[in-house]
Amino acid sequence: MRFSKSLPLLLLIIILAHACTPSVHIYKRSQVLMGTVVEITVAAQNEKSAEEAMTAAFKEIRRLEEIMSTYIPSSDISRVNAAAGLSPVKVHRDLILVVKKALEFARVSGGAFNIALGPAIDLWNVTESDRVPSDQELEAIRPLTDLRNIIVDEPTETLFLKEKGMRINLGGIGKGFAADYAYNVLLKQGVKSGIVAIAGDLRVFGKRPDGSAWNIGITHPRKKEGVMAQVQFLDRADMAISTSGDYERFFMKNGVRYHHVLSPDTLHPSRGNQSVSVIAKDSTTADAISTAIFAMDPAKGFKLLESLPGVEGIIMGDDGHIGLSPGLKGHPKVAIEIIH
Repeated sequence: MRFSKSLPLLLLIIILAHACTPSVHIYKRSQVLMGTVVEITVAAQNEKSAEEAMTAAFKEIRRLEEIMSTYIPSSDISRVNAAAGLSPVKVHRDLILVVKKALEFARVSGGAFNIALGPAIDLWNVTESDRVPSDQELEAIRPLTDLRNIIVDEPTETLFLKEKGMRINLGGIGKGFAADYAYNVLLKQGVKSGIVAIAGDLRVFGKRPDGSAWNIGITHPRKKEGVMAQVQFLDRADMAISTSGDYERFFMKNGVRYHHVLSPDTLHPSRGNQSVSVIAKDSTTADAISTAIFAMDPAKGFKLLESLPGVEGIIMGDDGHIGLSPGLKGHPKVAIEIIH
């Protein structure tokens, strides 16, 4: 996975309650992992148990980073990319699983989600340069973005990229995948309430110690430190929210904003949206679908949401209009307040 060296894709504001019951308190820690700030918040009876649980969750995220980060030359994904066009590579079963999930999300999104965009992402290099690649350069690498050339062999636990120069990048799904794994670790550690936040990917579960719901603020894409919506997770919700936006990793040139989320169709930064937040039962789904919808226009994005049971979304289009998927109206576990 090519994780950005820059600050998180978006800043999601976690509003924590000051009041809590005498026996349970809120504990919070952060670390830089996967090229971003990872913040874990737990409700626990004492600091020792909280620290042990959070340490175990951070360890799990680091383990996955060492498998899926393209910034680590020895990672499984780096070895797969280096062997493109040459030979299959035996990898950890977790990489097999996340790649399989990615290919399924590519199918349900009609190709809007594509982990084979590595060569295009490298060519744009948004976080390091303000150079706009030529159409000729982009067309030259288009054959390297064909998902059909990713060969997953589960029995042998190998991955093979058929064309030399191909590079897979899990940036649109890997952080959500890691948030789910960290959440599972917290559950095994006995944590019943908390938040795992990896940049714009949050896994939220349980209630705050005072019995109230967790509240998540979604950053406004055009107002510095502003919030465009607040999401309240009700009734001990066990859910995830992921936001994709054009406002953290980008550069401006001749009045045009060039951001890091590329369209598989054009290989240019996708157009049509400023911010897309997806709410789902797990962070892997929320991460991948928010990325896919960001590569669509809002109308197609809402159509995709309607086709996915249990998946809802908040979309701000290029015109600044904010729309909610129909399922969010009267949702039993989610309440939305639009601030914009």
